[in-house]
Amino acid sequence: MDKNTNASLSRRSFIGALGATSALTVLPGCARTQVTTVEPFTSAMTPPAGQAAGERLLEEFAWNLLQHEPTRATSMGVDVGEHAGLRSRLHDATQAGQDAYAATLSADLERARQFPKAGLDDATRTSFAVVESAYETAVEGFALPYGDIPVGSWRTAPYPVIQNVGAYIDLPRALDSDHPIRDEADAEAYISRLEDYPGVLAGELGRMQSGRAMGVIPPDFLLDRALNQMERQLADAMQGGSLVESIVRRTAAEGIGGDWDARARAIVTGQIAPALEAQLAELRVQRGLAGSAPGMDAQPEGDEWYRWSLKSSTTTSMTPAEIHQLGLDTLAQIHSEMDPILRSLGYTEGNPGQRMIQLSQDDRFKFAEGDEGRAQIIEFLENRIEWIRGEMPRAFRRVVDPAVQVKRIPPNEELGAPTAYGGAPAVDGSRPGTFWINLRDTDLHRTYDLVTLTHHEAIPGHVWEGEYSNQLPLIRAILAFNAFSEGWALYSEQMADELGAYDDNPAWRLGYYQAAAYRAVRLVVDTGLHAQRWGRQQCIDFFHTNSGVGVAETTNEIDRYCSWPGQACGYMVGKLEILRQRELARQALGSRYDLRDFNMAVVEGGNAPLDVLADNVARYTANPPG
Repeated sequence: MDKNTNASLSRRSFIGALGATSALTVLPGCARTQVTTVEPFTSAMTPPAGQAAGERLLEEFAWNLLQHEPTRATSMGVDVGEHAGLRSRLHDATQAGQDAYAATLSADLERARQFPKAGLDDATRTSFAVVESAYETAVEGFALPYGDIPVGSWRTAPYPVIQNVGAYIDLPRALDSDHPIRDEADAEAYISRLEDYPGVLAGELGRMQSGRAMGVIPPDFLLDRALNQMERQLADAMQGGSLVESIVRRTAAEGIGGDWDARARAIVTGQIAPALEAQLAELRVQRGLAGSAPGMDAQPEGDEWYRWSLKSSTTTSMTPAEIHQLGLDTLAQIHSEMDPILRSLGYTEGNPGQRMIQLSQDDRFKFAEGDEGRAQIIEFLENRIEWIRGEMPRAFRRVVDPAVQVKRIPPNEELGAPTAYGGAPAVDGSRPGTFWINLRDTDLHRTYDLVTLTHHEAIPGHVWEGEYSNQLPLIRAILAFNAFSEGWALYSEQMADELGAYDDNPAWRLGYYQAAAYRAVRLVVDTGLHAQRWGRQQCIDFFHTNSGVGVAETTNEIDRYCSWPGQACGYMVGKLEILRQRELARQALGSRYDLRDFNMAVVEGGNAPLDVLADNVARYTANPPG
């Protein structure tokens, strides 16, 4: 179907990435978001005003949201007490469930707008601004005719089930890693969730079929990956597999009596496996209809979908063309920083990306194959985490101390998973921060790239920042913006450099620059895929040549951008804005500027859209500590 044939589908430059000398250049489209302001009611229904009332309303928003995402409540460790019932439930994945979620957001958005802001402290005003921005963007997304819409999250997904999207991937991981089993009630809640699992799969199936009826068919190469992974998960479920093993292992460890094996196995083999078979059959139908065009510009109303996904992912109004050019300019700047280091190491032929490919073949930077190498990688990461932890008092006035565990991404997920990702500790401290690493092949990693990866995913990146967000009101711990989250993680890579992480090892510094080039390339290929009709192979070649990353990882990345349009653009856009704000603070404060105070203004202001971040920094510069 041509993307313009079905109108009824609608339901509703800065390049100084590595230094601060040019950091006052304004990002295109990073103008302030216009949040609609509505005068308070004047009738008898005027909402109660004041600080306490505002805090209560924000708390209510949080629990209204978590009613639609019970597993998020579990991952945060807040499904306890009067909210313990959430631990026994899964989300409603049907279209009706999506519509109900959108209705909740619309109603609470209006309540947030109507609430009188006079008398609120700065932190609470910020929380209302964050809610209004997040909900406004999400409601706009739910008005699109298809796709999974993030609410204070990071993944914009036009296809409800594909190689890295869907309950067949997400729920086994969440049930094993996030769902606690400490007593019989927890085990019974696990069983209840297994009973809900087939309904989630059926809900997704309905939306897959609805999308197909609109002409929304994923590209063939994504479907091939999804089919491979779905077949693996189905084979596992038909035997009981990981979903049964998890509850049996953990109840045994806690000495919780009961026939958990038989009960779980009956549900998994008798109900979940058939639901997976139905999704697999639909994927096969779609594969028979699929073409090879990789981008959203090949899908019905794909241009509008991509415009929204960029807004959601960057919290700016930047156009695809602006982001594409920003990527090209930033990449050139980074390559200029890499060139002299590469020359000093004897690598002179080709562009910096091509020379990094040569460097990657140096046995000095490789890990052993197989389980021996996997153990080496985990030990390496743990050692780097402890080093950077000791440097944090130089960068923050108030130092947190999050527990961090390094874990392998489950093997059943590795093929479609990114190289690594990190998550903050549970709000209640019951679960440590986690640095997930893809170990399907140890050749994915080199010593020089794992150093920067540690700072990005763990400290002072995702896990570190999340510890501060967890200390804010619950709604702020829930809402996380891609541009802030990933921008902070990239900024953390640079901060580590400024703290001396790479001083004694030129190859490690090259790894840092390569990581920056990697994110600049993302701006180019994501917009190339979805707005400029670049082919998949064209993007793979550009990425590989300019980043120096191996073809296997490059291919995996490009396929990720096909199924998560726009998400990859949040990283560099967010970092550049944090650096721009830092230079504004430096110039405004002069001798009173201190890196520790700036960093506190950012992390204590919490995860926020970039315009709200700017407000937080402006308040800090107007009234700096001391």
